[in-house]
Amino acid sequence: LGITSHLAATQVPPHLACAYVVVAESSARTDTVYSGGVYRKELNDGWLTSQGALFAIGESVRNPPSSPHWDWREMKSFHRKIKIPIYEVGGWFDIFAQGSIESFTGLQANGAGLAAGNQKLVMGPWAHGVVGGRLKFPRDKAGELLNGPDVYRWFDRWLKDERNGIEREPPVRYYVLGDPESPGAPGNEWRAADSWPPPARATSYFLRPGSGLSLDPPAGGESSTAYAYDPKNPVPTKGGGNLILGGKGPMDQREIGEREDYLRFATEPLAEPVEVAGRIYADLYVESDAPDTDFTAKLVDGYPDGYEALLADGIIRARYREGLDKEVFLKPGEVVPVRIDLWSTAVVFNKGHR
Repeated sequence: LGITSHLAATQVPPHLACAYVVVAESSARTDTVYSGGVYRKELNDGWLTSQGALFAIGESVRNPPSSPHWDWREMKSFHRKIKIPIYEVGGWFDIFAQGSIESFTGLQANGAGLAAGNQKLVMGPWAHGVVGGRLKFPRDKAGELLNGPDVYRWFDRWLKDERNGIEREPPVRYYVLGDPESPGAPGNEWRAADSWPPPARATSYFLRPGSGLSLDPPAGGESSTAYAYDPKNPVPTKGGGNLILGGKGPMDQREIGEREDYLRFATEPLAEPVEVAGRIYADLYVESDAPDTDFTAKLVDGYPDGYEALLADGIIRARYREGLDKEVFLKPGEVVPVRIDLWSTAVVFNKGHR
């Protein structure tokens, strides 16, 4: 229903006055059908099969991310046409998490008519279904936001022109994840902001020899880590932003076990809490003896007892490292940069965590 509301808005029907959108894509190319140029088989095949639309699977895989077939589902192409206020509700572990954010930011800045400046965004500690794993975040407000006062206030304001003040409230509300198992730990609270992301300092952590992760770049000569990747035996998915696979959200990544092709880099236990809010990228320099392959990355909160809570993840198909509109294959012996987009989060890593 959220995607349908977005698509209706792109057609600018005269009687559509506003929308309340709960978890929806902003781009089939980057959010839904593909991610980093990789076909999201679990999401697309699983959903289409559940809807009895098997015919559409073939249509999807025949059209790579650069195909104009997907233009009609590229929301950013329509931002300057859309004229209505939209209330976007998203979740940090949802399959469309970044889509909710980008629809808000794009329309807030570039929308037409009443769209510009009248958008709302809420990001909560939710998945596309029940959050798995042992972490239970307090005060998640899911029921209140899915069928509560704001839904009716939003429609009363824009359908009935009731001056109830909702348009004057902060445009962004977001939940800051934290350690919910340590009393008094920072985070686990709602914040308000005038825009997204909130004011922050861009910060880099560097991979270090010996599986370390540090604010300090490694000194001295070059180093590297090598592994063999077998596409017939991929690293299993445990949690995160998935739809059909069992377990969503901050599942324990120790369930994957020790594998040659699953590399962990960790900080020392933190001396003080570290807050992160905004877009997360992993920049790697890679070389492969295959002409094409996938690289993935995860952001994990390592608890003192060893629990590895998955916060965000992403993937890139190497041939699309220079953009989805061109294919550049790998050459043996050539080191190239790749950027993996892990989308966004808001979290406080507690003291003693990694």
